[in-house]
Amino acid sequence: MPAASLLPLFGSAAGPGTLGGPAGSGAGGGGRKAAGPGAFRLTEKFVLLLVFSAFITLCFGAIFFLPDSSKLLSGVFFHSAALQPPPPPPGGQPRAPPQPGGGPAAAAAAGGPGSLERIRADHERALREAKETLQKLPEEIRRDIRQDKEKLLQDARGRKEAGGPGLPQRLFRQPVGAVGQEPADPDVRQRREKIKEMMKHAWDNYKRYAWGLNELKPISKQGHSSNLFGNIQGATIVDALDTLYIMEMKEEFKEAKEWVEKNLDFNVNAEISVFEVNIRFVGGLLSAYYLSGEEVFRKKAVELGEKLLPAFNTPTGIPWALLNIKSGIGRNWPWASGGSSILAEFGTLHLEFVHLSHLSGNPVFAEKVMNIRKVLNRLDKPEGLYPNYLNPSSGQWGQHHVSIGGLGDSFYEYLLKAWLMSDKTDEDSKKMYYDAVQAIETHLIRKSSGGLTYIAEWKGGLLEHKMGHLTCFAGGMFALGADGAPSDKTGHHIELGAEIARTCHESYDRTRMKLGPEAFRFDGGVEAIATRQNEKYYILRPEVIETYMYMWRLTHDPKYREWGWEAVEALEKHCRVDGGYSGLRDVYNNHESHDDVQQSFFLSETLKYLYLLFSEDDLLPFEHWVFNTEAHPLPVLHKDDGNKEENQK
Repeated sequence: MPAASLLPLFGSAAGPGTLGGPAGSGAGGGGRKAAGPGAFRLTEKFVLLLVFSAFITLCFGAIFFLPDSSKLLSGVFFHSAALQPPPPPPGGQPRAPPQPGGGPAAAAAAGGPGSLERIRADHERALREAKETLQKLPEEIRRDIRQDKEKLLQDARGRKEAGGPGLPQRLFRQPVGAVGQEPADPDVRQRREKIKEMMKHAWDNYKRYAWGLNELKPISKQGHSSNLFGNIQGATIVDALDTLYIMEMKEEFKEAKEWVEKNLDFNVNAEISVFEVNIRFVGGLLSAYYLSGEEVFRKKAVELGEKLLPAFNTPTGIPWALLNIKSGIGRNWPWASGGSSILAEFGTLHLEFVHLSHLSGNPVFAEKVMNIRKVLNRLDKPEGLYPNYLNPSSGQWGQHHVSIGGLGDSFYEYLLKAWLMSDKTDEDSKKMYYDAVQAIETHLIRKSSGGLTYIAEWKGGLLEHKMGHLTCFAGGMFALGADGAPSDKTGHHIELGAEIARTCHESYDRTRMKLGPEAFRFDGGVEAIATRQNEKYYILRPEVIETYMYMWRLTHDPKYREWGWEAVEALEKHCRVDGGYSGLRDVYNNHESHDDVQQSFFLSETLKYLYLLFSEDDLLPFEHWVFNTEAHPLPVLHKDDGNKEENQK
């Protein structure tokens, strides 16, 4: 019977003459017949009232007052997941499983007289509280239910804010080299200050015209968004966090952190590039945490990492390139060799995902990227080379196109850095890297008639004598890996890095604006020059300066600082505008034609590498840090780090 139809009974039962009035005398004399129709109705009401009272007592007793009632309540009102078994008690001994045929009697038998007394007291208290509840109006009961529900939700939020689900407490210890000394040479110090001023100019204009958006359009002075990030906003803020920190721009870092805390939202219904979001957002947040110790960065990084996991739901575990982070549905770029995943994209997750496992205590992140390596190791490599395309369904290579530039580049970088980041314990990545370098030297590296060493592209066994700006990172990579090469190859790898650095410097020096084109060729009588119009642009890329920085740190040859300063002067002359810094459409023109985009990686990579080039070696030293492919520094996971953390908890 609906509760609403029973409400009038309360009024009748409480009114005069219901039980204590004249009608009561009829009950002892002539039974129902003597009582008449009115007595019949009162009796019926009395019975129904008893039934209703018993029903209410049972319901509210079960929901609110029996043991574990809070779990039952959450299941009834909030449709919570199945209840989890209680955690083991202190001391590590598992709890005994519940036995069949349980109940109060069984519990009493197991617990003795004390258990019987507790059960009796619980039931008496439940009956008292149920009686009090029955005296309340329906509106009061509903209000109490709402209050209980709100309390449960507040408790859940409090637990989440205290550490987040699954996030272990962690004692923060800032890695070595997060802060360095001032350069001893006054000229070097002055140049470094100039680079910091460039960062301030880029940041202040982003803040003024595009705050909270992904990137800045410095000519039109408004925000710029790329579909690479879907509806996630703030790419420049997250990408710039660590640059602000190491440049000691404390106020700017503080305001960036506050924006992340209040506004960085990953609960969007949009398709994103797994690769770009990983290297910029996950990498940027991880780096900001390791430098500053601010817990918000760790929480945000793990939250985003969890949202990227559905990308790995493919038959082989090779992730999709694109992912809707709300629905978890993934796909690949339609132009990528019959639905293939791209080597540089799925091969550039390892550093970040290993650190996500390290910071979250959840091994699933590292397991996902280790599975990628297993898939690759099972495949035959044409001439020892890794093609740029791999089908995530069949697990087979797509087109046999090999590049150390776009589509392939950072895969090789991450093989080397995975070994370095593991404190040189990851022997698998070490072997994969040096085997790949041997194949690259044999099949892709060539020398022009003018003596310039370059890395060509390989298409089905035929070489295309073109080298991209992106490929110029390889000079720094070869030099960084020299220390782990066979002893008779160490000097050769340093020399190879120096030759690539020289070639890339020539690609800058042979333009009118002294900034390098997107790609340059070594055929048709030209060397290190772009011959096609769609290869002549410069979008503030960092790879050449990246190689200068590595070569300076590893050789201390002053020419690399001079080459870096040439790039600073060219950026100031041709790319700086009132509203920030803009890329160029043609570096061979006499007059600037700006593309009106200040890329987030200009703040994350280009300016950071320039700043490090004019810093002392104690700032982010290579023995303690590796840089992800967006120049976000991540600490080496030294073999004794885990033991130290356990001892300090």
